[in-house]
Amino acid sequence: MTFSISAHDPQSKARTGMLTTDHGPIQTPIFMPVGTAGTVKAVHQRELETDINAEIILGNTYHLYLRPGLDVLNGAGGLHGFNGWKRPILTDSGGYQVYSLSNTRKIKEAGVTFKSHIDGSPHTFSPEGVMDIQRIIGADIIMAFDECTPYPCDYTYARTSMEMTHRWLDRCIDRFDSTEGHYGYQQTLFPIVQGSTYPDLRRQSAEVIASKERPGNAIGGLAVGEPAEEMYAMIELVNEILPADKPRYLMGVGTPANILEAIARGVDMFDCVMPTRNARHGLLFTTQGIMNMKNEKWSRDYSPIDAELGGYASTFYTKAYLRHLFKADELLAGQIASLQNLTFYLWLVRQAREHIRAGDFVSWKNEMVVRLMQRL
Repeated sequence: MTFSISAHDPQSKARTGMLTTDHGPIQTPIFMPVGTAGTVKAVHQRELETDINAEIILGNTYHLYLRPGLDVLNGAGGLHGFNGWKRPILTDSGGYQVYSLSNTRKIKEAGVTFKSHIDGSPHTFSPEGVMDIQRIIGADIIMAFDECTPYPCDYTYARTSMEMTHRWLDRCIDRFDSTEGHYGYQQTLFPIVQGSTYPDLRRQSAEVIASKERPGNAIGGLAVGEPAEEMYAMIELVNEILPADKPRYLMGVGTPANILEAIARGVDMFDCVMPTRNARHGLLFTTQGIMNMKNEKWSRDYSPIDAELGGYASTFYTKAYLRHLFKADELLAGQIASLQNLTFYLWLVRQAREHIRAGDFVSWKNEMVVRLMQRL
């Protein structure tokens, strides 16, 4: 994997670049649709490629390990062969799922034991095992195994967890560097900065992660309930330490405003389930603001869902029709809404790149944060 920066915004830390993998190039800043179980919910691969124009998508180690299982994935030639996606893929290590399964897991130095949410069967994730699993899944970018601490989090627990995450990282690196990919293309390992919202811990973690000199770095443990300003402060602190010539990935973030503010602070890569999860509940992100498609006000609005956005779903279907689909509980409602929201998120980062290159990113960002977060 290579990364090159092509433009800097003169009034912020925002930058544009190109991240190149064996499955193709990725323009940054970029948003990565989440395909937890090998599919971006309610969206065909063709639509991801041609309508949404996603340049990279996510898979999840925990979910793919449990179902369909490693034998099935290996037999298909990895996740690329299994789901037919030809462009780059990133896999989360399962650390966040470990965090979210707090009632059914035990964390020890050796790794994490947990029960499957599917059938209750016992399993263990170790740093070495998670590297092996992600080798079989075959993502272009794989994540180190970490513990994502909750918010709020006791300082002592946050420090102890962070130090264990650093020890796990060393084990991940040793295993990754001593093994080869299964399918003939290069894979890249990203470490993850932790430390909750404690500045000294975040600083220490960023210094440790930077010292590993991997091709890219991630920021984890944010957007878990803390106020947005605390998140932004941690991003600023960490990005002063992480190498500027390597991509920075902010995990699990977030709203359009979150993404724009993080870009201004030097973040290059984002993922979040929000576009598709909100879509399935009738909440649409548009170029004019946020719409609840279950509201009566849209019942006789025969205008396109989002004419300014463009794209098939946004311009072919009307607000009135989409509201009808939601009220009738039709499956097509979630499909159209997911296309709208993902197309919007990719449009947003594409616009950000254009304004960074034009040198007016900050003024554009300030205007868009207000417009895009208003309820219509």
